[in-house]
Amino acid sequence: MSSAVPGLDIAAYEKLVTRYRYDKPDSALFYVREGMKLAKKNNDEEGIARMLNQMGMIDDNTGNAESSRQRYLEALEIYKRLNNPKGIIKENIRLGVVENRKGNSAAALTYFLQALKVSEKSNDKSGIMESYVTLGEVHAFRHNYDRAISFYQKAEAIGNQLPFSSLKLNNYLNFGTAYREMGDYPKAIFYFEKGIAQSDYPEMMGLNISLTNGLAQVYAKSGATSKAIELQKGALQKSRNIHNTIREFQSLMALAESYEPTDPKLSLRYLHQALNLGQNKKANKQILEALAHIAALNEKTGDFKAAYEAKTKQYSIADSFYFKDISAKISNLQAQYELTKSQARVEQLKFQNNEQELEKRALSWMIFGSITLLLILGAYFFKIRNLNRLMNKVNADLVQSNTVKDKLFSILGHDLRGPLNSILNLLGLVNRGWLDEQEKAAMLNKLETQCNASLDTLNLLLRWGQMQLKGVMINQTDILPAKVINRNLSLLGEAAAQKSITIEQETVPDIVVFCDGDHLDFLIRNILSNAIKFTPEGGKINISVKPYQDDQVIFEVRDTGVGIEPSRLESIFSVNNVSTSGTNNEKGTSLGLVISKEFVTANEGRIWVESKAGEGSSFFFVLKRK
Repeated sequence: MSSAVPGLDIAAYEKLVTRYRYDKPDSALFYVREGMKLAKKNNDEEGIARMLNQMGMIDDNTGNAESSRQRYLEALEIYKRLNNPKGIIKENIRLGVVENRKGNSAAALTYFLQALKVSEKSNDKSGIMESYVTLGEVHAFRHNYDRAISFYQKAEAIGNQLPFSSLKLNNYLNFGTAYREMGDYPKAIFYFEKGIAQSDYPEMMGLNISLTNGLAQVYAKSGATSKAIELQKGALQKSRNIHNTIREFQSLMALAESYEPTDPKLSLRYLHQALNLGQNKKANKQILEALAHIAALNEKTGDFKAAYEAKTKQYSIADSFYFKDISAKISNLQAQYELTKSQARVEQLKFQNNEQELEKRALSWMIFGSITLLLILGAYFFKIRNLNRLMNKVNADLVQSNTVKDKLFSILGHDLRGPLNSILNLLGLVNRGWLDEQEKAAMLNKLETQCNASLDTLNLLLRWGQMQLKGVMINQTDILPAKVINRNLSLLGEAAAQKSITIEQETVPDIVVFCDGDHLDFLIRNILSNAIKFTPEGGKINISVKPYQDDQVIFEVRDTGVGIEPSRLESIFSVNNVSTSGTNNEKGTSLGLVISKEFVTANEGRIWVESKAGEGSSFFFVLKRK
């Protein structure tokens, strides 16, 4: 493509960008830049906003959420200045979609409700319908499908008053997905088939493919795998016929999931096709998703080397993508620093050129000039020192990132490889038939213990790694701590009984906390498990939950174990903490307390420990009360 097509207006450029946005992002980017040049040349603010919106969608498709969000915010400000309701509605909805994908449900709801408010005020029925659809999608993201369906039904009622559009098809897709996840397969099939029947023509083929894949998932969940695969293969062929790489990727991932239980090798081939597709289009979100599934499938089939390689590539790409913004900031700082030096040089040259004239002036003028020069140099000194401080902060962040990665590889190399070698050795003894039945039973029991420990380590590692990539996902509700504690006491009771450890509980029965239920479950299980691990046989553990201050609840897990050395207390919740063995030589990774701190912080609480070596430990954490 050598140059822009002459005679195009903003609407034409917008159509070209929309056409190439998915399968030829480079071409889309070319046209959107040409459209932006035209809009700026004509001082067309609305045209600039429309091109910013298209830039945001291109960035969104390639996984650059922050850049996408910035484009939409700039477009929104222009539409507000122009008092353009349709533009304001459109940009609020796009911003809400970005926040919802990042897991920021509260921010997404704010944008969608603002879009609904503007739509109702301007009597824009299409905007009202789209606002209801997106509000439903937020609740579906939270798995609150009853609430989601209520919004979809409101959107459907508005849609009945409007001409047919892709928004109606999108709502059918949402209906089908919600009913499928609720297990109401007949209703799900009804909406998917309704959407497929109304979208079977070229202009709507992208949504037709998504609806077909949605229907296939219903059949897969209901056990009709062959029917699901047939639909998915048809969707794959349609996506290739229209060169829609987004839908092609979705179809490949769906086929991989369908074949995974019966033909892992074929499933892996589809995953690699999806990976190659993402790499060809330089789509980071798709590459990371494909690598995650490849690692999981290789791990499931026992090919740990391939799983490790896929996971390493995933972290490497995520790291480079994550630090892209930091690199840009460093470049900006460097440019600003060079500009400051150039300005100082210019001032110095000016001073030298005027030196002879200054010498002829009176002494008072010389003093005045010297003071002025000192003030200028002092200002530049403080500016440069501030730049150096910012650069040192960025370097410190990079060092912290390397520490995290070193911790990850240390766990992979030591805490997983060691137990696996032991398992292989024990299997060798059993396989060669050198053991009698009693010895074989003892070995198998030991194998089970080793495998469970390795699985716990791997689960911790994967959960921690996911948090590093995606951040802490949070869904706060009202929780009864007593139920969570009792459930975990049942799970860990056998481990405590093997060491004759007595566990006492002091919990206010009707006290309620406001937090993420999964996070609280992990906190109780991890801290209680550690207490059992480091308490000798015949010891005691006490769990208490009490009101704390005005609107908080304090949890305490106190044990009579080995305690913690003072030198380790400061780093106990850090990735720099070194794990130690329990009283029965139980193994750990030290990641549990790191994740615990992140969960408590995400729920606006705090966690700390009090301990004396040889006397036991008390772990405390505070959460919000209902």
